[in-house]
Amino acid sequence: MATRVDFASEAFHRDPGGFAATLQASAPVVAARFPLVGNVWVTTTHEATARVLKDSAVFSLRKEDGTVAGLRWWMPKLVQTLASNMLTTDEPDHTRLRSIVDEAFRRRAVIGMEPRIRTIAEELADKLFAQGSPADLVARYAQVLPLSVICELLGLPEADRPTFIAWANNLVRVGSVIGFFSVLPAFKKMRRYMAERLRVVREQGGEGLIAELVRVEAEGGRISPDELLSMLFLLLNAGSITTTHLIGGAVVELLKDPDRRDWLMADWNRLDLAIEEFLRFVSPVQFSKPRYVRQDIDVDGIRLKKGDRVMALIVAANMDPHANTHPDKLDLERKPNRHLSFGTGIHFCLGHQLARIEGACALRALLARWPRLALAVSPSEIRWQRRPGLRAIEKLPVVPGS
Repeated sequence: MATRVDFASEAFHRDPGGFAATLQASAPVVAARFPLVGNVWVTTTHEATARVLKDSAVFSLRKEDGTVAGLRWWMPKLVQTLASNMLTTDEPDHTRLRSIVDEAFRRRAVIGMEPRIRTIAEELADKLFAQGSPADLVARYAQVLPLSVICELLGLPEADRPTFIAWANNLVRVGSVIGFFSVLPAFKKMRRYMAERLRVVREQGGEGLIAELVRVEAEGGRISPDELLSMLFLLLNAGSITTTHLIGGAVVELLKDPDRRDWLMADWNRLDLAIEEFLRFVSPVQFSKPRYVRQDIDVDGIRLKKGDRVMALIVAANMDPHANTHPDKLDLERKPNRHLSFGTGIHFCLGHQLARIEGACALRALLARWPRLALAVSPSEIRWQRRPGLRAIEKLPVVPGS
């Protein structure tokens, strides 16, 4: 019988660690029902989560007929096309696609972008209260910063960023069948936009990651047109949405306890460890994509059958007391920090360096400009989007403080 947990609910997003502890007390893997996906097994411990993420031979992202494990029969072809990317691909196609974007990333030198990211963050921090106070930190800062960075990295026009923000806001409604179909127009617009950008770059050349990917495409046919389109969709969305909610969640935790905020500001050398702890404690990405079980197997005493589906509950792994002592406590000096927020195995997050740099630049620029920044509402009034798998704050009203 499936465990009854509403993974999209306000209660779950407000206290995912509490739910994780309850699930861990039940079993390392539990049967559950996940929105849109349906009946799945869910890992609840660090060990079981890491095993599912690493063993792609047994826990496959594709069914035996080659379809993506998380897609349902009623989902239109457009969604199937956009979902067919390196995050939903097993070997050998995964290595082929990953090597292409790795090559393009190396050419763009992500680490070398830190000064530019810092500049963007400082400019946005300066304008945070330009339209008055309180300001919504999500809409005016946490969302705009990573989207601006990924647009520059891809080589997309600055003038198009408001359009991307509107699309991103539409996509958060993907929490139910009705919500899924309501965002299809946004999917179609994004597909048309990306296809047009690719056409322009193929014909006229350009700068940025899109131009690098087109160059790889022209050099050897290692990527199909549909795969390239899906790759851009993945980079634009995964490269911005998750970091948005890392920043938002980190700011909430700092402002809930001004002493913690002041402690971090007193020595910015503490920032790198703090970012790792925010990644663990906030866990913006809470679930992996569904895996298809290719053979009967025992996972820590639980029998999974061939044809079952399993999802790695990353937030539970991050809150496992066997991996991190006192996991329910936010410890900005935690070391070691055994979080799985970037996954593990062959699908370890390609953008982990970029996300860490953006998170660090965002916090430092924001608090340097507004050292007395404060919440404009009680923490109990903060609400999360009803989107399963992503811990995303709806709005975060803040004031400059005094």
